[in-house]
Amino acid sequence: MKRNFIKTAFFIAALAFSAPTFSQDKGSSAPQAPITLQWQHADIMADGKIGVSSARAYKELVAGKKPAPIIVAVIDSGTETFHSDLKNNIWINTDELPGNGIDDDKNGYIDDMHGWSFLGGKEGDVKEDNLEFTRVYKQLKDRFDGKDAASISKADKKDYERYLQFQKGYETRTADARAQKEQFDQFMMVYNMADGMMKGLTGKDNYTLEDLQAVEAKDEMSKGFKQMMTELMQQGVLEQLDAWKEQVESTLKYSYDLNLDTRKIVGDNYSDVREKNYGNNHVDGPAGEHGTHVAGIIGATVNGFGVDGIAQNVKLMVIRCVPAGDERDKDVANSIRYAVDNGAKIINMSFGKSYSPNKDIVDEAVAYAESKGVLLIHAAGNDSKNVDKADNFPTKKYLNGKSCKTWIEVGASGDTPSQLAAPFTNYGKKSVDVFAPGVDIFSTYTGDSYKKESGTSMASPVTAGVAAAVWSFYPNLTALQLKEILLKSAVPYKKTNVTLPGSESEENPEGKKIAFGKLSKTGGVVNLYKALEMAGKI
Repeated sequence: MKRNFIKTAFFIAALAFSAPTFSQDKGSSAPQAPITLQWQHADIMADGKIGVSSARAYKELVAGKKPAPIIVAVIDSGTETFHSDLKNNIWINTDELPGNGIDDDKNGYIDDMHGWSFLGGKEGDVKEDNLEFTRVYKQLKDRFDGKDAASISKADKKDYERYLQFQKGYETRTADARAQKEQFDQFMMVYNMADGMMKGLTGKDNYTLEDLQAVEAKDEMSKGFKQMMTELMQQGVLEQLDAWKEQVESTLKYSYDLNLDTRKIVGDNYSDVREKNYGNNHVDGPAGEHGTHVAGIIGATVNGFGVDGIAQNVKLMVIRCVPAGDERDKDVANSIRYAVDNGAKIINMSFGKSYSPNKDIVDEAVAYAESKGVLLIHAAGNDSKNVDKADNFPTKKYLNGKSCKTWIEVGASGDTPSQLAAPFTNYGKKSVDVFAPGVDIFSTYTGDSYKKESGTSMASPVTAGVAAAVWSFYPNLTALQLKEILLKSAVPYKKTNVTLPGSESEENPEGKKIAFGKLSKTGGVVNLYKALEMAGKI
């Protein structure tokens, strides 16, 4: 019984987190990570991993050529602009004078030197927020709480039925959140027992992996605890316990808090969905971990240490609108408009949610970007769902039934044919355009460090990096031409059998097998080498 629980606890933690491979103090440098670690750059023939062949492309196709600079907007949680591997590639608004408190370029945003945050105000910055589900439920609850079906007018009947559905969903979700907290607490109880025993057996409070491996475990419990702690240390889970704790606690504290009002911090008139000039210039964060990782994938500096971005002459415009929780439609729309108005040619959006109450204003912003020839790249989501059927906003499809023609929706792929479809990725033959590396992607992280992360949030900036690289060498391409090149040059794996994301179960641990070509429009993985070849012919 105990040994089974230890095994279960380990897998819960190991699947939830991956740890930094190395980190360093601010201002210092780290050794150059090998291509086996930065596998998104790899080539299947040269390196045995299904990357985007960027290392090969730079060596064989464009060596000696000078790429034109291109601005990529990273709409995310914030980006550490002073990171050693990013600071030289951060966009600078040359029309603005730093720190003078004046809107020098008269774009409506004061001292926006590197971008803008729509999550800040004079009193501070939003770190956590609730889910859009919670915000929609609160609106319905304020209207219908305490009312019975007999008192509801015919005009309100549909909304009342929706309220009842949301009420049931809210109860289920909050119960799940409490269960996850209990699961964490149970894991920590077992972990503390195992840690205490290993301290005793090694004779050290701060024992190493080598110390553990030297331990002579004589009974079943000590053997089980030794195995557990060894695997946790090898997977780097121990470094993530604080993050795991923060995650489960913040879910209970913020995600479903019906009384949370973060807009007091921002100071905008939230009911005015077309209000623009609010926020502050605190683009680094708080909670800029996700955005820092995304930015590095696109454009970390090629400088002989740390990691290399896929695009080598890129300027990263930092726009903060994604908190620990769901982004708000008003902020997303303003972020897209800010990016377009300030010169971004590519916008990366590694975020998403299941509800979009003000989709119309997001649609207007997307259409504006499309009209200006901007390429929008969006992560398909990490719910193992078919987004032909399940909602994942924002989306390229407008409310009027038309679609944005300069939008690319990206799923996450693994590094080998047997693991081509990431188990968490969303998919859709109609809705997802292409796949890109998104499993264990090594990139920049806050604290001037580096870390592996997985998600379509990583696959989207890989694609944005490929797009930026192609555009920098062929700047006369239109956004429509570039999109066509990226999709047509994607390396096809249509007939490769993969496990359908989300189909694994206890009864069927292998899951359902499906052709990779049924998971997206192209059935392919983006590839810089092929894209540059095609762009050269055009």
